[in-house]
Amino acid sequence: MSKIKVGVFGAYRGMTMINVMARHPDAQLVAICDKYTPLLDKCKKLANEVGVKVALHTDFETFFNEDMDAVVLANYANEHAPYAIRLLKSGRHVNSEVLPVDTLAEAVQLVEAVESSGKVYTYAENYCYFAATQEMKRLYRKGDVGELMHGEGEYVHDCSGIWPNITYGERDHWRNTLYSTYYCTHSLGPILTITGLRPVRVVGFENPNAGYMAKVGSRMGASGMILLQMENGATVKSLHGNLRRLPDSIWYSIYGDKGMMESDRWDGGINRVHIFREGDDTARTATSYQPTLKIDPALAALSGGHGGSDFYTMHYFLQKLLGREGGDECIDVYTTLDMAIPGILAYRSILGGNIPLAVPDFRDLSVRGQYRNDKKTTNPNAAPEDILPVCSHTVNDISDNVYDEVRKTWESSRQY
Repeated sequence: MSKIKVGVFGAYRGMTMINVMARHPDAQLVAICDKYTPLLDKCKKLANEVGVKVALHTDFETFFNEDMDAVVLANYANEHAPYAIRLLKSGRHVNSEVLPVDTLAEAVQLVEAVESSGKVYTYAENYCYFAATQEMKRLYRKGDVGELMHGEGEYVHDCSGIWPNITYGERDHWRNTLYSTYYCTHSLGPILTITGLRPVRVVGFENPNAGYMAKVGSRMGASGMILLQMENGATVKSLHGNLRRLPDSIWYSIYGDKGMMESDRWDGGINRVHIFREGDDTARTATSYQPTLKIDPALAALSGGHGGSDFYTMHYFLQKLLGREGGDECIDVYTTLDMAIPGILAYRSILGGNIPLAVPDFRDLSVRGQYRNDKKTTNPNAAPEDILPVCSHTVNDISDNVYDEVRKTWESSRQY
């Protein structure tokens, strides 16, 4: 196989992926699909600038019929699985944006679609590819801090100020019907990437809905906290949500039995690592530094999105398909579900009074049956018997006027 013929579904979040695939020497961007035509106009302009011919679609069915080896899914975060499953069954490889599934039933369907199709599925959890995250993975696998005893991950991002630009005043937009622990892989994913361990038990907690989020139409708890026990007995805390803070908290910490390391919480952030190595009185060391990039800077510069991590989700996907070095850095479907399922189950824990729940390993065929028909969700479009409350705390009704005002704000500020 020479160049990989790639399509991208979803041009808002997908614009970063489109930028990479339009310029990457191993990719041929052939098609883009989005329901919002001004975004497609922006894509057409990019294609003309780069000198590539790209088919533009507002309808997924016509997009689906394009000649594509692989598709990047960058559509709504709770709608990736149905498209991934269909594409895999049609013989296409899939790279899925965050998050992989909306329900446990979809998790079973997704893993079985990957297995039966024999096609490549990778997960674009870009936070696993920050410079700090990758360096901490290298250090951990080298044994510098020993075996994990406790880990913490945070993705605290107060989105209230940008809510109009990402929800458009739609009452039932997926972000407005999201529950607090769902969007967990930005905080949890890197911990699993660093250590290679999987979670086996989960407990969830959430804050009430915050007034500053209700003002822009969100009905979920302001933040969700997931507590986990890992397969080796270690503990992990995953915190994410719309808590008040600047700059955003993207932070990871690993405590091992020989030392500890963490990314920088403030100034260096995702580009700096602090590490303490245990030893005798003369061998103890504590250092702080900025890791170097793993890929040629000119190639990596195809995308500076999310600290440059967006590039790696696309580059490694291409290398995986081509059987080249770097392909093993991709996140497979089983690890993907290890990152995402704790968020689904943590909310079940919350609704059940913060009870501990086992985290299933979908590598094991025998455990899938009990989840095959589990379609519980907060998505208002689901069957009535499957709909869960968006928040475990009482949420005052949000009037249509709020969503009207949010839409007006979006319309007055949008650039395309």
